[in-house]
Amino acid sequence: MTTPGADGHRPRHIDARNDLSGTIHGPVVQAATIHGGITYTVQQAPPTGVRVTPDEIPPLMVRFINRTEGLAALDGWLEPREHSAGVGFAVLHGPPGVGKTALVARWAEQGRERFPGGQIYVDFASLRGETVGADVSEAARCCLRSLGVDDAYIPASFVDRVRLLRSLSADRRLLIFLDNVSQPGQAAALIPKGKGSFLVVAGGGGLGELALGGARLMAVEPLDRDSALELLADRCGAEKVAADPASAERLVELCAGLPVALHVVAGRLVARPRLTLAALAAELAAEPRRLAGMSLGKERSVAAAFDLVYRELAPEPARLYRLMGWHPGPTFDAGVAAVAAGLDPRRTAEALEALTGASLLEEAPDGRFRFHDLVRLHAADRATEEEGPAERPALLRRVTLHYLALTALADRAIRLDRLRIADLDQLLATVPDPFATPDAPRPVDWLEAEHRNILGVLRAAAREEALQTEVWQLAEAFTVLFLHHRHLGDWRESLELGAAAAAEALVPAAEARLRSLLSRPLMDLGEYDAARRELDTAQACAEVSGDLVVRASVQEFSGRYWDRTDPVRAMEAYRSALDLNTAADEGRGAAIAAYFLGCAQDAAGNPREALDTLRGAHDQLLARKDLRMAARVRVAIGAAHDHLGETDEAVRALREGAAALRDEEATHYEAQALVALADIQERAQGDPQEVRTHLERALEIYEAGGSPRAGELRERLTGGDDVAG
Repeated sequence: MTTPGADGHRPRHIDARNDLSGTIHGPVVQAATIHGGITYTVQQAPPTGVRVTPDEIPPLMVRFINRTEGLAALDGWLEPREHSAGVGFAVLHGPPGVGKTALVARWAEQGRERFPGGQIYVDFASLRGETVGADVSEAARCCLRSLGVDDAYIPASFVDRVRLLRSLSADRRLLIFLDNVSQPGQAAALIPKGKGSFLVVAGGGGLGELALGGARLMAVEPLDRDSALELLADRCGAEKVAADPASAERLVELCAGLPVALHVVAGRLVARPRLTLAALAAELAAEPRRLAGMSLGKERSVAAAFDLVYRELAPEPARLYRLMGWHPGPTFDAGVAAVAAGLDPRRTAEALEALTGASLLEEAPDGRFRFHDLVRLHAADRATEEEGPAERPALLRRVTLHYLALTALADRAIRLDRLRIADLDQLLATVPDPFATPDAPRPVDWLEAEHRNILGVLRAAAREEALQTEVWQLAEAFTVLFLHHRHLGDWRESLELGAAAAAEALVPAAEARLRSLLSRPLMDLGEYDAARRELDTAQACAEVSGDLVVRASVQEFSGRYWDRTDPVRAMEAYRSALDLNTAADEGRGAAIAAYFLGCAQDAAGNPREALDTLRGAHDQLLARKDLRMAARVRVAIGAAHDHLGETDEAVRALREGAAALRDEEATHYEAQALVALADIQERAQGDPQEVRTHLERALEIYEAGGSPRAGELRERLTGGDDVAG
């Protein structure tokens, strides 16, 4: 009879000889030649006269830096409490190379006297080798050997090994440290039994279910800036760091607080005394060479720490890991991951769970995922090595179309009747609208949360000749965010990318639209000559396009340029925009042109005429339910009343306009209204605290958007007694 082996498979038939040599411990059965087919076990109890005190946790080879909170937490969890369990159980989780092993080693070193029964160390990474999943039965065998049990007396079955471990640990106070654990089942069975003992497990983030068995969970984070600088100085010399602190800080930034990276970087500096901090920082600044530069040989590298975890992944999570290393944004959600990998939602969720469980991904409270910077580079390196050459541009196309569809839907949800050049009806007809459901996110909120990712996609797609059309279409739709939240640098960059793409794609109407829009952030940034050049090019493109509404739009933006210096020329441009929109039967465009014409009339010293024009524009915009533009007109009406000396009417209109703009999340225009309101109240000797409140809110908005006006307001708030309250 042949019995299955421990892996559930029947052993293949073999011929066996019964030769015996060497030193033998325990019973021996010896016979003539045996031709397979027999499983025969004789086992006796282990000897009881020898008591071993293991001391196996790896020593620290360098000075330990910080982690005082983590050490204190472990100390606190060890302290006995009334009705508490007799055995401590802690789980440390975090990305590869973050210092989990060092933290436990330091704690074990400090508390050696707490564990008179000894300290046992089992590294699951060394047990699993190239296979997926470590053998917990082998880990139990390691623990028994550490307690002095000879191999001959270690039971064959896992259940018997665990039973013997509990018996041998019952009268000992042990510390058992299981390192590089990837599955919860690899840990829970190895808890020692002796009162006051402690089991510490270190691994990825997929060990949370151990909390159900009483484990305390601790997330080990990358080092903060000061601790990372201290580690670097300790390893390569404080004088070297002090001589070039800027380069030292840059190295710490590139290592992103990961101790394994800091140790390798410091090791390179020590091994090559002529290598300067500045030279190494310059070398590592280039992303494609960064991981290769964080190496002291194949086994002593940052990539090796990540490889250890990557090899544990099943094929589908491993592929998703690689592909998302190519994702051009800093974060992504499950929808982007599904599009990138071509997976259905269920399989995507399972793959993401596997990656977060391995601490290769971090999930934020909003459901988005991000890589540690160095992990992302490792994922991209794996993709370059293992994916075909056509996969990266194909992935970028899928992700670009995904963001184009969602951004366009958000744009339309905010304002459907805005001027758009892109015809995306065919694309959007196949995409469910996530902003149309009752529990949908507000479109502006979604755009704000995703705007770094959208900008990253624009940058990456702009480098692909085949995606120029998608680039200008995405840049056009993306502008809706910046009309509400004035991220001036990002707005400028997105429009520059879009305008260049429209020029490459030979779509003059799109180029005209994007270049005229580009004049707005340029003027807000004080770059008026650059704005004028963009408007000149836009006007030429608009004439080529022959589109009346596009020509009207360019005239409107030109009028806003001339508002600064030449009100008469500005009014001419606005009247031209009004006539062109009227000829094209574009009612909203005509109302907006009338609004700007009224502002120019007020600036030219005709506030009464301006009020008539502005009231007409306000009524037209309200009729079209354009609350955002109507609120801007209300602010302009307040300014005209102020110029007529009608202070009460001015204050009322400005308050109403500012409140409506805040409701519409048009914060840039809200800030303008608040400053105008503060100016009037200050002149009228109104409540100084109310004046300060208006200015502080405006400053908050300008600082968030990177506006140069932030400096003026900051100086005004700190330098004048009249607004200090």
